[in-house]
Amino acid sequence: MSKGELMMELDKGFHAEIDQIAEDFWYEVLAKFQDANIYQTWSHDKIRFGRKKISHLILKKDGKIIAAVQVRLVKIPVINVGIAYVFWGPLWKVKHAFPDPDIFTQAIRALRNEYTTRQGLMLRIYPALFSDESDVFLPILKKEGFTLMEKIPLSRTLLIDLNPDLDILRKGLDQKWRNCLNRSMKNDLELLEGNSDEMFEMFIALYKELLDRKQFAEPNDINEFRLIQEDLPADYKMKIYLCRYQGQLCAGAIMATVGQTGIYLFGATNEVGMKSNGSYLIQWKFIEWLKQNQFDCYNLNGINPVTNPGTYKFKAGLCGKNGKDVYLLGMFEACDNIVSAFAVKCGDLLLSYYKKGQAAARNMRNMLQARLNLLKQ
Repeated sequence: MSKGELMMELDKGFHAEIDQIAEDFWYEVLAKFQDANIYQTWSHDKIRFGRKKISHLILKKDGKIIAAVQVRLVKIPVINVGIAYVFWGPLWKVKHAFPDPDIFTQAIRALRNEYTTRQGLMLRIYPALFSDESDVFLPILKKEGFTLMEKIPLSRTLLIDLNPDLDILRKGLDQKWRNCLNRSMKNDLELLEGNSDEMFEMFIALYKELLDRKQFAEPNDINEFRLIQEDLPADYKMKIYLCRYQGQLCAGAIMATVGQTGIYLFGATNEVGMKSNGSYLIQWKFIEWLKQNQFDCYNLNGINPVTNPGTYKFKAGLCGKNGKDVYLLGMFEACDNIVSAFAVKCGDLLLSYYKKGQAAARNMRNMLQARLNLLKQ
């Protein structure tokens, strides 16, 4: 079949524009969507992957922007095959309008037309959709030619509904969590709030201390996020909280506040923080801030009761009766080019081997460190 035959025509009135937008205007576009998020900011992908590896699609209806998406591109030179990847996109929930699944349909159709059919790439999308929406969106994705990547584990998270009044949200906290919050408010804690590089640096020191103490692998390169913070426009910068007890830094957290959902990105505490309950105060103050600024939801951004039971217990207590435990819908792919499909599958295999090697090396380091600690004793 020819490219023209593979193209799926957009519905009447819809029109897609590819890479016809400047960086400053992209942020004006993000401001139109309630589902905008930090992973769809220009700064995020520019810092992490490079400007030449990002592309932008704008979907219009009757000349009005009704969807937008930032795409990461990885291509093999000369033969020009590879992958187009969308994380937490497309953005299709226009502010002050009822979310229309048909807009999502047209957006993923436009994505498939451009990156799979016209450019010949493997297209993978990881939409910000959750398991309680599967009845609506799984049939749409299937109809539009996307297949669920079943071998990729589904991410699980907690979503807090911020629409109730603040006193109702507080009553909805788990009883033990609320008790810890009450104690934190009696501990004469000093709370710092801002978005400066100095505060980011202070948090990193606390975060590295946490990773060393628990011998955790760093899930995301926090230094990259520091560079992203520096690059983000003022209204899109991450929010940083630091807590001191008797002059000593004891807890901290970094949150994203793009769109109408707050996202918990990083958290850290030390022994002093655990005793003074500094993290409880930080989380509650952030919820107060989200309420004051008309946010609809707080995404606690990942839970795993098995591999990280302590963090799960903390987040579950914070969510309490105010939210829901959900899985992301998953990653979906579409491809018409067998060369791109083969190249991407080979890349997946190499990445899998690399990750296994990294994990083995990390386990060896942890084992050696444990033996050194025993010798020191």
